[in-house]
Amino acid sequence: VQLQASGGGLVRAGGSLRLSCAASGRSLISYSMGWFRQAPGLERELVVATTWNGESTYYLNSVEDRFTISRDNDKNTVYLQMLNLKPEDTAVYYCAADRSREFLYTTANQYDFWGQGTLVTVSS
Repeated sequence: VQLQASGGGLVRAGGSLRLSCAASGRSLISYSMGWFRQAPGLERELVVATTWNGESTYYLNSVEDRFTISRDNDKNTVYLQMLNLKPEDTAVYYCAADRSREFLYTTANQYDFWGQGTLVTVSS
């Protein structure tokens, strides 16, 4: 599967963005999906993840009341709605697919396919 992330940009603190991850080559129902982010000088961290049917979801503590992951399997796209953005959310955001579609893994090396990343910058 090939993943294409989009939707990043520059936004002021308190603003919102919606990231999209469009898949091609295979249906996303075959995968659990995650959004990771990586800020300069920091390790890549899992922000949110969801199983293939959306029944199980993981959220990083610092985003769980602000970010929402959703997936439209008919459109073969996963979304990350981000509300009330903070400067510390600034990072390159990556979508990733894991073939263990009924499990949620939290480390990057357990994901099999990656999008190219989209930059989110939140100004104070």
